[in-house]
Amino acid sequence: MRQAKTLAMVLVLLAVLPAGAHHSSAMFDDKKEVTVTGVVKEFQYTNPHSWLLVDTKGPNGEITTWGFEGEGPSTLQRAGIRLSDFKPGTRITITGRPMKDGRPAAIWVKATRNTDNKVFTPRPAPVIP
Repeated sequence: MRQAKTLAMVLVLLAVLPAGAHHSSAMFDDKKEVTVTGVVKEFQYTNPHSWLLVDTKGPNGEITTWGFEGEGPSTLQRAGIRLSDFKPGTRITITGRPMKDGRPAAIWVKATRNTDNKVFTPRPAPVIP
């Protein structure tokens, strides 16, 4: 009986660990910020995480696509962000916490749509009782 309980506990832990790892932000540098200006290539408004892909032009004219990870659609909607806010071709300035390994990706912190200067923050402010 004791072995069965131990086995059950091990199986529960093994089932939970991948979920915790999935939601880890360890690959992003929480002490740095990067800001780029470019044109929306694609807004992947999907679960469990959305991605806002932005084409930026370097000094030599070379295009680099940056990926900014955001929350899933339900959380973005609560923050007032809709798929239609970032249509392909929309010019934006976006800030995020960059990947530690230097790849052009970050956690989305704030985006400003350049046509009307509207600011979008993907994580709603916490409710303080």
